[in-house]
Order: sequence, then C-alpha cells, then structure tokens
Amino acid sequence: MRIILGAISGLLLAGGAHAAEMPAMAQKQGCTVCHAIDKKVVGPAWMDVSRKYKGAAKYTYSGSEYPLEEGLVMKVSKGGFGNWGSMPMPPNDANGNKQADIRELVRFILNLAK
Repeated sequence: MRIILGAISGLLLAGGAHAAEMPAMAQKQGCTVCHAIDKKVVGPAWMDVSRKYKGAAKYTYSGSEYPLEEGLVMKVSKGGFGNWGSMPMPPNDANGNKQADIRELVRFILNLAK
C-alpha cells in the first residue's frame, strides 16, 4: 500500500512541477487560460511550440519574414491564426506596452526544448 501511495504522490508532484515552472508573468497576463507548458489547453502546449521552432531562425507573420524571436513577439502581441489549427490567438498587447514581458515569455518558451 505504501508503494502505491508513494507512486501516486510522485506522479502528483511530477505533474505539479510543470505548473510551478510557469513564469509568474504568464499567470499575471492571463496566458495560462489558454496555454500550459506540457499539454494543449485552448492553444498549443508551450513545449510543442518550443519543439516546432527549435533550430529555426525565421518566422513568417502576415506574409513577411522576421528573425524568429521578433516574429513570435509580434504574433503574441498582435495575435493571429493558422499555425496551430483554426483557433485564433487574440492580440495580447493592443497598446504596445507589454513588449518586454512578451519578449521574456517568448524566450522562456523557445528555451523549453533546448
């Protein structure tokens, strides 16, 4: 019985580890409503995003090519659709005053699969 309880506790702790790694800024900005690190919610899992762009140098946004980080910051800021299915990503920075937070989050996501 102890072994089973220990295994269950270990699984619960392991599952909670990803939630603990979520940057506070992502929680503050509401990103966690649609995203999780390790599983699809409404939007893709951030680990899947990181794997998709691992090794990439460029990102195409609205028909124009940008350096990867710049393009992804633009996508998160202005929103868009089509990269992960039909569910659009809403704009997250209509006023342009969250760029530093968004850049930090994009870097966090890109580094997940490294």
